[in-house]
Amino acid sequence: MAFFRLSLAADESPLVRGRGFYLRPPRPDDYVAWARLRQASYEFLKPWEPIWPADDLTRAAYRRRIRRYQREIEEDLAYPFFLFREPDDELMGGLTLGMVRRGVAQAATLGYWMGAPFAGRGHMGRAVRAAAGYGFDNLRLRRIEAACVPHNAPSMRLLERVGFRREGLARQYLCINGVWQDHVLYALLRDDFRADTGSP
Repeated sequence: MAFFRLSLAADESPLVRGRGFYLRPPRPDDYVAWARLRQASYEFLKPWEPIWPADDLTRAAYRRRIRRYQREIEEDLAYPFFLFREPDDELMGGLTLGMVRRGVAQAATLGYWMGAPFAGRGHMGRAVRAAAGYGFDNLRLRRIEAACVPHNAPSMRLLERVGFRREGLARQYLCINGVWQDHVLYALLRDDFRADTGSP
């Protein structure tokens, strides 16, 4: 059972606010902004993501995505967020706390993407820190894992700035851009995060 319930309704308020940004679940009326940003960022994102399906940016595919998000939230499997800039509500990217494991694990896997116009400005680092705090405090996670390809130096620097620790290398971990690629594995523990932030 989930410890809280998200809604993808149009009146969903931001779940996390930070300096100049906020996070909230994706919702159906985000389609135009999402599709526009993803299309404009295609070449930028291509080296770091699985190959997109041919219909990925269509409205029908987005509706399926929203239905999947809602099902995963209801089943306590994943918690997706869109990242918006304040004060103009511009969509900048997205994050997911996914592959939630309960029982003796209490862990999740972090994934994120940033639109090309907003990359390299520190937005995602602040958003990852906020999402991690939400995962530890609201989802009661003890561990958040992340992985990135070894040649993605900006992503590794981001994770390390937030406090993630490198734990190893997984060979042929994910199929990225059509190739099975090794990934560097990182993790952030709740105790380390609270010690770093001074939270109780």
